[in-house]
Amino acid sequence: MTAPKVSLPRIIVTSGEPAGIGPDLCLKLVERDWQCQLVVAGDPALFSSRARLLGVELKIEAHSPASPPVAHRAGTLRIASEHLAQPCEPGRLNSANARYVLKLIDRAIDGCQHDEFDAMVTAPVQKSVINDAGIPFTGHTEYLAQRTDAGLPVMMLVAGQLRVALATTHLPLSRVSGSLSIDGLVNVMTVLDAELRRRFALSRPRILVCGLNPHAGERGHLGREELDVIGPAVAIARQKGIDASGPVPADTAFTPPSLAAADVVLTMYHDQGLPVLKFAGFGAAVNVTLGLPLIRTSVDHGTALSLAGSGRADAGSLIAAVEQAIALARATVR
Repeated sequence: MTAPKVSLPRIIVTSGEPAGIGPDLCLKLVERDWQCQLVVAGDPALFSSRARLLGVELKIEAHSPASPPVAHRAGTLRIASEHLAQPCEPGRLNSANARYVLKLIDRAIDGCQHDEFDAMVTAPVQKSVINDAGIPFTGHTEYLAQRTDAGLPVMMLVAGQLRVALATTHLPLSRVSGSLSIDGLVNVMTVLDAELRRRFALSRPRILVCGLNPHAGERGHLGREELDVIGPAVAIARQKGIDASGPVPADTAFTPPSLAAADVVLTMYHDQGLPVLKFAGFGAAVNVTLGLPLIRTSVDHGTALSLAGSGRADAGSLIAAVEQAIALARATVR
């Protein structure tokens, strides 16, 4: 028998790169009431230090997995403790703490997979410092997929009614064309269709597919990816009952008439669609990873090292990510 939807979700928030604004944003997050139980993964000493620096009054409580969830009340930081390898100074990266960052993500993944948490929300990490520590790391999306044995994760950002999904994620532009395949794109559209139905309650999601080249290849004169790969993938997806259309030129995909006829725009690479989305909703956009056996949302920005510890970091995207996680947790039958 299928378990019912959750009424009071328990959400874990990973605090991300300790030298960045992640801890600052988490402190702002817990300054308000929430209709969920918020648990922040991080080092209690780091939060105490950052709270003193920012002049935030804070009550820290240890998370108890065995206790039933209670709604979050402002001023309390309920924490799932992990400890830094070395003390952290705002704005100063230290590769010695790279594994700490990954431990936060692992704690959230394990908790979600064992039904301790109903969703996870991630503050930004600094990919370069993790790589500097000798750890191969492309990004949250790829790491989550590897840790959960997900077949195909799909990165989708949401800003209000605008949804933008990516066929490829963190790749050099020179590798994008060679990474596109008919089967791969059909799989992406299959995940999009299934997850928008399951998580977003869309009965027949409309997927607008962008071309790769200017003017969607101009009938092969500006590139053949649309004719050889993207177009055939759209045709196969339609044969499977997926409401996909395209490929269309990316510069017209985001016009009001096109967006009115689509529930999600599928772009071929990271910077094809995300500049438009971030222009439309920066500071309030949410990154949602589809195709995982858990719910994960995230912010739409980076670690902003220059703002860490200043009190000037905007928590809007993290607040929106928690709101989205709550909505998805409530909408998903467990």
